[in-house]
Amino acid sequence: MAAIERVGRRVDGLVARYFTADLPEPEDLPRFVAPLPTWLENVGLRLAWIVVLTNLVGTAFGFWYYRFQFEVTEPIMWIFVPDSPMATLFIALSLAAWRLDLPWNLDWLHVLAFFGCIKLGLWTPFVQLALQSPEGIALWLYVFLILSHFAMALEAFLIHRYAAFSVGAVAIATVWYGFNDVVDYFWPIIGEYHHTGLRAEPWVDGAKLHDVPAHDYAAAAAVVLTFACIFLAMATRVAKERR
Repeated sequence: MAAIERVGRRVDGLVARYFTADLPEPEDLPRFVAPLPTWLENVGLRLAWIVVLTNLVGTAFGFWYYRFQFEVTEPIMWIFVPDSPMATLFIALSLAAWRLDLPWNLDWLHVLAFFGCIKLGLWTPFVQLALQSPEGIALWLYVFLILSHFAMALEAFLIHRYAAFSVGAVAIATVWYGFNDVVDYFWPIIGEYHHTGLRAEPWVDGAKLHDVPAHDYAAAAAVVLTFACIFLAMATRVAKERR
């Protein structure tokens, strides 16, 4: 572990030569709310503009990926369909706002990004690995979905370095992602459920059949992850205040 830390610090120093930025001070928070080593946090924050661009490309790809689901969803509910692209958009805007040092209180945006990247970053690999097989999808896309979403979960843990995690911001993120869970799995309000299409849900007479175990498992994972994000966000706030 010490060897990895030494290599990591050298990588951080190398990146710092070419990507200068005034970084927030490391906070020495408990590992369960700040699992990344400090050097990796520093590298991610120094490369913020590259991370922003990468997430914007991912957002564009995500909207393209959901193009068929948009076709069968009422336009008024479109905003609830592309969950992962919205999460990558949130963190792109969050990091950009921090780097531009905008004078507004955007803690709500930072916490939305935190929730979204952790929740969708872990939900998607769970669904792909536990509920679906590579059958019916290109292998490269299957692997890409898993790895790219794990990366989303990791980048969420850069946010504590510059965000306050206010109670109001956590409340906004809780309402947004809680309501998403409702319309995705329990009460779509208009039309069909709005969760990401599951290959494990069969087509019957031209419509998706949601009365299958995969739907319930995906719903359970989404709800558990929403509560996990609430806990992590509030635990981060408490840890920052104690520090």
